[in-house]
Amino acid sequence: MAFRLFDAHCHLQDERLADDTAGVLSRARAAGVERVLCCGSREQDWPAVAALARAWPAAVVPAFGLHPWYAHERSAEWLTTLRAFLEAQPNAAVGEIGLDHALPERHDAEQGAVFLAQVRLARELGRPVSVHCRRAWEQLLQSAGELRALPRGFVIHSYSGGPVLLEPLAQLGAVFSFSGTLTWSRNRKAHEACRLAPAERLVLETDAPDLPPAGAAGGRLAPNEPANLRAVAEQAAALRNTAVERLAELTWQNACRCLL
Repeated sequence: MAFRLFDAHCHLQDERLADDTAGVLSRARAAGVERVLCCGSREQDWPAVAALARAWPAAVVPAFGLHPWYAHERSAEWLTTLRAFLEAQPNAAVGEIGLDHALPERHDAEQGAVFLAQVRLARELGRPVSVHCRRAWEQLLQSAGELRALPRGFVIHSYSGGPVLLEPLAQLGAVFSFSGTLTWSRNRKAHEACRLAPAERLVLETDAPDLPPAGAAGGRLAPNEPANLRAVAEQAAALRNTAVERLAELTWQNACRCLL
Protein backbone atom coordinates (compact mmCIF):
# COMPACT_ATOMS: atom_id res chain seq x y z
CA MET A 1 0.00 0.00 0.00
CA ALA A 2 1.27 3.48 -0.87
CA PHE A 3 1.76 5.97 1.92
CA ARG A 4 3.06 9.51 2.33
CA LEU A 5 5.93 10.72 4.45
CA PHE A 6 7.22 14.11 5.61
CA ASP A 7 10.97 14.45 6.14
CA ALA A 8 10.99 16.78 9.14
CA HIS A 9 14.67 17.76 8.83
CA CYS A 10 17.17 17.71 5.97
CA HIS A 11 19.69 19.93 4.20
CA LEU A 12 19.12 19.88 0.44
CA GLN A 13 21.38 22.92 0.06
CA ASP A 14 24.39 20.87 1.19
CA GLU A 15 26.99 20.53 -1.56
CA ARG A 16 26.66 16.74 -1.41
CA LEU A 17 23.06 17.02 -2.66
CA ALA A 18 22.79 20.44 -4.29
CA ASP A 19 23.92 19.36 -7.77
CA ASP A 20 21.07 16.84 -8.10
CA THR A 21 18.04 18.43 -6.47
CA ALA A 22 15.65 17.17 -9.14
CA GLY A 23 16.96 13.63 -8.78
CA VAL A 24 16.91 13.75 -4.99
CA LEU A 25 13.30 14.94 -4.92
CA SER A 26 12.26 12.48 -7.63
CA ARG A 27 13.68 9.58 -5.65
CA ALA A 28 12.01 10.94 -2.53
CA ARG A 29 8.60 11.02 -4.23
CA ALA A 30 9.09 7.47 -5.49
CA ALA A 31 9.66 6.41 -1.87
CA GLY A 32 6.53 8.24 -0.67
CA VAL A 33 8.31 11.30 0.72
CA GLU A 34 6.12 14.18 -0.43
CA ARG A 35 7.47 17.04 1.69
CA VAL A 36 10.74 17.98 3.35
CA LEU A 37 11.77 20.66 5.80
CA CYS A 38 15.01 22.05 4.37
CA CYS A 39 17.01 23.65 7.17
CA GLY A 40 19.64 26.31 6.76
CA SER A 41 22.40 26.17 9.35
CA ARG A 42 24.38 29.36 8.73
CA GLU A 43 24.02 32.67 6.96
CA GLN A 44 25.66 31.41 3.76
CA ASP A 45 22.97 28.70 3.50
CA TRP A 46 19.94 30.92 3.67
CA PRO A 47 19.82 32.17 0.04
CA ALA A 48 20.14 28.59 -1.25
CA VAL A 49 17.35 27.36 1.02
CA ALA A 50 15.10 30.19 -0.14
CA ALA A 51 15.88 29.36 -3.78
CA LEU A 52 15.02 25.69 -3.25
CA ALA A 53 11.69 26.61 -1.69
CA ARG A 54 10.87 28.89 -4.63
CA ALA A 55 11.86 26.26 -7.19
CA TRP A 56 10.05 23.35 -5.50
CA PRO A 57 7.18 24.92 -3.53
CA ALA A 58 5.08 21.75 -3.36
CA ALA A 59 7.89 19.72 -1.81
CA VAL A 60 10.30 22.02 0.04
CA VAL A 61 9.38 23.87 3.22
CA PRO A 62 12.18 26.30 4.14
CA ALA A 63 13.76 26.87 7.52
CA PHE A 64 16.38 29.47 8.38
CA GLY A 65 18.57 29.46 11.44
CA LEU A 66 22.05 29.71 12.91
CA HIS A 67 23.34 26.33 14.12
CA PRO A 68 25.43 26.28 17.30
CA TRP A 69 28.44 25.02 15.35
CA TYR A 70 28.47 28.32 13.44
CA ALA A 71 27.43 30.74 16.17
CA HIS A 72 30.97 32.10 16.41
CA GLU A 73 30.99 32.86 12.64
CA ARG A 74 27.94 35.11 12.70
CA SER A 75 28.03 38.57 11.20
CA ALA A 76 27.07 41.72 13.06
CA GLU A 77 23.81 41.80 11.08
CA TRP A 78 22.93 38.11 11.39
CA LEU A 79 19.70 38.53 13.34
CA THR A 80 18.42 41.30 11.07
CA THR A 81 19.22 39.15 8.05
CA LEU A 82 17.47 36.15 9.60
CA ARG A 83 14.36 38.22 10.24
CA ALA A 84 14.38 39.38 6.62
CA PHE A 85 14.50 35.82 5.29
CA LEU A 86 11.70 34.72 7.60
CA GLU A 87 9.50 37.68 6.74
CA ALA A 88 10.06 37.06 3.01
CA GLN A 89 8.98 33.41 3.46
CA PRO A 90 5.81 33.39 5.58
CA ASN A 91 5.73 29.58 5.68
CA ALA A 92 9.34 29.24 6.86
CA ALA A 93 10.37 27.70 10.17
CA VAL A 94 13.27 28.78 12.36
CA GLY A 95 16.05 26.21 12.26
CA GLU A 96 18.38 24.63 12.58
CA ILE A 97 19.17 26.25 15.90
CA GLY A 98 20.23 24.85 19.23
CA LEU A 99 22.86 23.88 21.76
CA ASP A 100 25.82 21.52 21.48
CA HIS A 101 28.07 20.58 24.39
CA ALA A 102 29.92 17.88 22.45
CA LEU A 103 32.15 20.26 20.52
CA PRO A 104 35.91 20.20 21.16
CA GLU A 105 35.76 23.91 22.05
CA ARG A 106 32.81 24.87 24.23
CA HIS A 107 31.16 28.28 24.06
CA ASP A 108 28.04 27.58 26.09
CA ALA A 109 27.15 31.17 26.94
CA GLU A 110 27.55 32.34 23.35
CA GLN A 111 25.53 29.40 22.05
CA GLY A 112 22.83 30.09 24.60
CA ALA A 113 22.53 33.76 23.68
CA VAL A 114 22.32 32.99 19.95
CA PHE A 115 19.79 30.22 20.59
CA LEU A 116 17.52 32.37 22.75
CA ALA A 117 17.62 35.27 20.30
CA GLN A 118 16.26 32.94 17.63
CA VAL A 119 13.67 31.38 19.93
CA ARG A 120 12.38 34.87 20.73
CA LEU A 121 12.25 35.76 17.04
CA ALA A 122 10.28 32.58 16.34
CA ARG A 123 7.86 33.46 19.12
CA GLU A 124 7.42 36.99 17.78
CA LEU A 125 6.76 35.77 14.22
CA GLY A 126 4.72 32.74 15.25
CA ARG A 127 7.01 30.19 13.57
CA PRO A 128 7.82 26.57 14.41
CA VAL A 129 11.38 25.79 15.48
CA SER A 130 13.78 22.95 14.65
CA VAL A 131 16.18 22.39 17.55
CA HIS A 132 19.58 20.69 17.64
CA CYS A 133 20.51 19.49 21.12
CA ARG A 134 23.55 17.34 21.83
CA ARG A 135 24.63 16.68 25.42
CA ALA A 136 23.07 20.01 26.37
CA TRP A 137 19.77 18.91 27.85
CA GLU A 138 20.25 20.71 31.15
CA GLN A 139 20.89 24.01 29.40
CA LEU A 140 17.90 23.41 27.12
CA LEU A 141 15.63 22.77 30.10
CA GLN A 142 16.89 25.97 31.70
CA SER A 143 15.18 27.75 28.79
CA ALA A 144 11.83 26.25 29.78
CA GLY A 145 10.00 29.56 29.99
CA GLU A 146 11.14 30.69 26.56
CA LEU A 147 10.36 27.34 24.95
CA ARG A 148 6.95 27.01 26.57
CA ALA A 149 6.03 30.43 25.16
CA LEU A 150 6.56 29.33 21.55
CA PRO A 151 3.11 29.41 19.92
CA ARG A 152 3.99 26.62 17.45
CA GLY A 153 6.15 24.52 19.75
CA PHE A 154 9.48 23.07 18.68
CA VAL A 155 10.82 19.91 17.06
CA ILE A 156 13.91 18.28 18.56
CA HIS A 157 15.69 16.93 15.54
CA SER A 158 17.37 13.50 15.63
CA TYR A 159 16.24 13.14 19.23
CA SER A 160 18.90 11.59 21.46
CA GLY A 161 17.67 12.43 24.94
CA GLY A 162 16.32 8.98 25.70
CA PRO A 163 13.02 8.07 27.36
CA VAL A 164 13.67 9.88 30.64
CA LEU A 165 13.41 13.35 29.06
CA LEU A 166 10.29 12.71 26.99
CA GLU A 167 7.82 13.93 29.60
CA PRO A 168 9.60 17.11 30.75
CA LEU A 169 10.28 18.14 27.16
CA ALA A 170 6.75 17.34 26.01
CA GLN A 171 5.45 19.61 28.77
CA LEU A 172 7.40 22.44 27.12
CA GLY A 173 5.82 21.75 23.72
CA ALA A 174 8.47 19.48 22.19
CA VAL A 175 7.88 17.19 19.23
CA PHE A 176 10.38 14.33 18.90
CA SER A 177 11.97 13.65 15.52
CA PHE A 178 13.76 10.37 14.90
CA SER A 179 16.37 9.96 12.17
CA GLY A 180 18.35 7.17 10.53
CA THR A 181 20.13 6.55 13.83
CA LEU A 182 16.93 4.77 14.87
CA THR A 183 17.86 1.94 12.50
CA TRP A 184 21.26 1.37 14.10
CA SER A 185 21.05 -1.87 16.07
CA ARG A 186 23.04 -0.64 19.08
CA ASN A 187 21.06 2.57 19.52
CA ARG A 188 18.83 1.15 22.24
CA LYS A 189 18.31 4.52 23.88
CA ALA A 190 16.66 5.84 20.71
CA HIS A 191 14.69 2.61 20.28
CA GLU A 192 13.14 2.95 23.73
CA ALA A 193 12.44 6.65 23.27
CA CYS A 194 10.68 5.95 19.98
CA ARG A 195 8.55 3.25 21.60
CA LEU A 196 7.46 5.59 24.38
CA ALA A 197 7.17 8.95 22.60
CA PRO A 198 3.61 10.32 22.65
CA ALA A 199 1.93 9.47 19.36
CA GLU A 200 0.88 13.07 18.76
CA ARG A 201 4.49 14.25 19.26
CA LEU A 202 6.29 11.87 16.89
CA VAL A 203 7.80 12.84 13.53
CA LEU A 204 10.52 11.37 11.30
CA GLU A 205 13.51 12.79 9.46
CA THR A 206 16.64 11.87 7.55
CA ASP A 207 19.00 14.77 8.38
CA ALA A 208 20.20 14.20 4.81
CA PRO A 209 22.92 14.19 3.67
CA ASP A 210 24.04 12.96 7.11
CA LEU A 211 22.99 9.99 9.28
CA PRO A 212 22.08 7.39 6.63
CA PRO A 213 20.05 4.46 7.94
CA ALA A 214 21.53 1.01 8.33
CA GLY A 215 21.67 -0.78 5.01
CA ALA A 216 21.53 2.38 2.89
CA ALA A 217 23.21 2.19 -0.50
CA GLY A 218 26.84 3.16 -0.13
CA GLY A 219 26.84 2.67 3.62
CA ARG A 220 27.51 5.43 6.13
CA LEU A 221 30.02 7.18 3.87
CA ALA A 222 27.52 7.87 1.06
CA PRO A 223 25.28 10.96 1.22
CA ASN A 224 21.94 10.27 2.83
CA GLU A 225 18.76 11.28 0.96
CA PRO A 226 15.13 11.97 1.90
CA ALA A 227 14.18 8.77 0.02
CA ASN A 228 15.75 6.84 2.89
CA LEU A 229 13.03 8.08 5.24
CA ARG A 230 11.10 4.97 4.33
CA ALA A 231 13.65 2.86 6.24
CA VAL A 232 13.24 5.08 9.30
CA ALA A 233 9.45 4.72 9.08
CA GLU A 234 9.69 0.95 8.85
CA GLN A 235 11.92 0.80 11.92
CA ALA A 236 9.70 3.17 13.91
CA ALA A 237 6.63 1.12 13.01
CA ALA A 238 8.33 -2.09 14.12
CA LEU A 239 9.41 -0.53 17.42
CA ARG A 240 5.90 0.75 18.10
CA ASN A 241 4.27 -2.51 16.95
CA THR A 242 2.08 -0.89 14.32
CA ALA A 243 1.68 -1.00 10.56
CA VAL A 244 4.10 1.18 8.63
CA GLU A 245 1.18 2.72 6.72
CA ARG A 246 -0.41 3.83 9.98
CA LEU A 247 2.88 5.12 11.35
CA ALA A 248 3.57 7.03 8.13
CA GLU A 249 0.19 8.74 8.18
CA LEU A 250 0.51 9.58 11.88
CA THR A 251 3.89 11.23 11.40
CA TRP A 252 2.71 12.97 8.21
CA GLN A 253 -0.20 14.54 10.07
CA ASN A 254 2.01 15.49 13.02
CA ALA A 255 4.62 17.12 10.78
CA CYS A 256 2.00 19.03 8.81
CA ARG A 257 0.41 20.27 12.02
CA CYS A 258 3.63 21.51 13.58
CA LEU A 259 5.61 22.63 10.52
CA LEU A 260 3.07 24.00 8.01
